[in-house]
Amino acid sequence: MNICVLGCGAMGSIYAGLFCAAGNRVSVVGRHRAHMQAIQQHGLRISGASGDRTVNPIVRETVPDEDVDLLIIAVKASAVAEAAQACVDKLDRISTLLTIQNGLGSADIVAEILDSDRLLVGIAQGFGASLVAPGHAHHNDMKAIRLGSHTAEASHLSEPTAALWRDAGFDAAAVEDILAAQWEKLICNVAYSAPCAITGMTVGEAMEDSALGPLTQEAAREACDIARALKIPLSFDDPVAYVRAFASRMPNAKPSVLLDIESGKPSEVGVINGSIPLQAARIGRDAPVNAALTALVRAIENRRARKTTGD
Repeated sequence: MNICVLGCGAMGSIYAGLFCAAGNRVSVVGRHRAHMQAIQQHGLRISGASGDRTVNPIVRETVPDEDVDLLIIAVKASAVAEAAQACVDKLDRISTLLTIQNGLGSADIVAEILDSDRLLVGIAQGFGASLVAPGHAHHNDMKAIRLGSHTAEASHLSEPTAALWRDAGFDAAAVEDILAAQWEKLICNVAYSAPCAITGMTVGEAMEDSALGPLTQEAAREACDIARALKIPLSFDDPVAYVRAFASRMPNAKPSVLLDIESGKPSEVGVINGSIPLQAARIGRDAPVNAALTALVRAIENRRARKTTGD
């Protein structure tokens, strides 16, 4: 298969590395210049839960002008519109589009720009991925990839695409209700993303800390309550047990929001913890725990920005 990964950060690198190792022809497009140069010169090393290997994807500056069986948009939520726009002129040569981001709403942005009947939505849960160094991505776990169609017209693509992921070593499955799967991942993310970003703790440390642990649980409970009020069919009854099981699989992992804070990049807290107050407002509810956590992370980002500009 000819696969292109648009957005070759930590998670995009994991996707590209395992697809490449499975014998696919894989192209990668990314903004991290040092990372892309290292891949081109020395290959892409993937270490962690899937083993340790070095593979050689094709490094490109843009989506290739050739037939692509699967294009994975793996950029962060803030870059989704730009990434989708980069695919507009290549759309006729792309058989299947798959967009995978944290939080809610990215698929709607992609669909609005591309208006494609080949769009799938994915979630990647429980990887704990990070870039160790340019050319080297590590992941603490690899719990699940879940795929679903954005519209009924794309539903026939879900299972063949999931099979392609399974052939590359992922725990992948097609699901009918991708929104429910997104919420289940989101509930785990809100428990640890902002709390870890504020304190610098790993997910395991946050889970076990006597002061922070109860706050992670309250964030999860609040998100779960909103999901149920929105009639989202969740597969679990106890959100605290659910998010503790999530953290127990990869206690040493740092959430992406913390990694962004540490590297001085804008975080995705707005589409993770920040999405809960927005969803609550749809039904006339408040989500004060996640609203406060979001505000605290943004205060850290604002302080950093002031230091950078000298204000």
